[in-house]
Amino acid sequence: MSLLGNIIWLIFGGFIAGIGYILGGLLICLTIIGIPFGQQAIKLGIATMTPFGREIVVTPSAGTFLNTVFNILWVIFVGWEIALAHLVSGLLLAITIIGIPFALQHFKLIPLALFPFGRKLS
Repeated sequence: MSLLGNIIWLIFGGFIAGIGYILGGLLICLTIIGIPFGQQAIKLGIATMTPFGREIVVTPSAGTFLNTVFNILWVIFVGWEIALAHLVSGLLLAITIIGIPFALQHFKLIPLALFPFGRKLS
């Protein structure tokens, strides 16, 4: 069932959104300071491409000082906008019964969009 969900997701915008995150992450990686943030954008792009059947797991290093600082910087500069986009998309999709599974995937991506450092996909 997750394969079918991912295929439908990719057709109706997940592929373009994921490519956007990945290309943005690659551009951010051009600077040395931006490499950690670019890696997280690429991780978010991969999560956006195939959200069905995957879970976001908090790693043991999530509470470290460096991850906390990076998460704060991420939220201030880009995280809140990405999370807001997933929230609005999820709310719009939740209006119809057919859109509810896709809305749930958007809601699942919100924590990763807000705090990507210290989280991984499984």
